[in-house]
Amino acid sequence: MSAPVEAAGFLEPAYGERSLGDVVPGVAAALGAPMGPRPSGLLLPDAAAYVVFLVDGLGADLLRRYAHAAPFLSALLADQSPGTAGVPSTTVTSLTSLGTGLPPGAHGLVGYTSRVPGTDRLLNALLWDKEIDPVQWQPHATAFSRLREAGVSVTVVNKREFQGSGLTVAAHRGADFVGVDRVGERIAAAVAASADTPSLTYLYDGDLDWTGHRYGVSSSAWLQQLSMIDAEAEQLREALPPHTRLLVVADHGMVDSPEESRLDVDEHPELRDGLALLGGEARFRHLYCHRGAVDDIVATWTEVLGERAEVMSRETAVRRGWFGPVDASVLPRLGDVVVAARGDHAVLSSVDFPYERQLVGLHGSLTPAEMLIPMLVS
Repeated sequence: MSAPVEAAGFLEPAYGERSLGDVVPGVAAALGAPMGPRPSGLLLPDAAAYVVFLVDGLGADLLRRYAHAAPFLSALLADQSPGTAGVPSTTVTSLTSLGTGLPPGAHGLVGYTSRVPGTDRLLNALLWDKEIDPVQWQPHATAFSRLREAGVSVTVVNKREFQGSGLTVAAHRGADFVGVDRVGERIAAAVAASADTPSLTYLYDGDLDWTGHRYGVSSSAWLQQLSMIDAEAEQLREALPPHTRLLVVADHGMVDSPEESRLDVDEHPELRDGLALLGGEARFRHLYCHRGAVDDIVATWTEVLGERAEVMSRETAVRRGWFGPVDASVLPRLGDVVVAARGDHAVLSSVDFPYERQLVGLHGSLTPAEMLIPMLVS
């Protein structure tokens, strides 16, 4: 496998090799139901059934740093290479890449918030918008549905509240949905679903991400939650039958951003010049510009932010392959200018996104702490 490419503190996504979009194609090949070329960097052992357990916010760097709190998972990480999230390294983008087998430029969920083309509105892809049809927003057949058409039983195990949500329909349609709200329910549902062969069962746990956002990844609360996740993964492995493989992955990592590393757009009026709409999130901003303002915005934001972020036009980001191949319908959802934070910096707006000021842990950019994710087979 090709190692992920790191440049100037950023880690480029390993699309087509060992990224989240390669997980289901890799599992499909291991189940004997290939849906195209086998990902070159994700050669999974053959099995009659797979359970894919996605732990929201469990970056590979974090797992290494706090290995003592997660002995089961860290032991697996010791001899298994990590993969990468896509860009931006955020939940809605990553979950859709996993469910569709596509990079962000194809599936079109290009951030926590992104512009609805032809409007002055943002789509919040977690909360969704009832006026937007998720099938039109993400029209491609999911990898889950393609796998099911190949004769594989596919089940999603997730919180009851997520059934039928815009994100679930866009990212994971085509699978049976089992609603659960507790760890015991989740494990029992995964064991039951994996009894079918061949089968793929996907289950999701968002508690570690929530804890990191609220308290930070260096907090006692986060370490306690990591230990609970580790116990859940080990218990799941013990409960699954021998013919079933467990694959533990994550959607992104996380960094703590202290107050001194935060810049508020609204304290720098010049950053609003030429700006029609501010989107994305604190670590990866989409800037939607008035006509003819792109060059000036790139220059101004670069001057103000300096080494705190990389600022570039949409065309430059697309050319660098950050989003993979970009469909024409997806292009206007990307910012005319994108801003990717370096180090532990964040770009906030007390006017547009006041809640972000309450968050300690953040993600979305291309640092190794955010991009590297575990891909652990047991």
